[in-house]
Amino acid sequence: MEGPMDRLFGHSAFDLNRDGKIDGAEWAFINDTFFEDNNGISTGSNVEEDDDVLDEIEMAGLDRDELEFMDEDERREALEDAGLDPDDFDDEF
Repeated sequence: MEGPMDRLFGHSAFDLNRDGKIDGAEWAFINDTFFEDNNGISTGSNVEEDDDVLDEIEMAGLDRDELEFMDEDERREALEDAGLDPDDFDDEF
């Protein structure tokens, strides 16, 4: 039986393994792609400043762990290439 989510997202677009049905992993992909899932973590006004910086880094398409393993010159270049000011992150790494 086709449910409202099936009609909304369609089988062909999200049936990643092309088996004719949307399984749990494919629903997880849909959820992660289209819906914010903060696992019960409050994102209200009490968000710490470090979380804001982390969000800015992630939104630029960078991985914080990878940046930490880079030497300073590589990190500065990666931040600049992502359109960020490396001086804003001197205290982060």
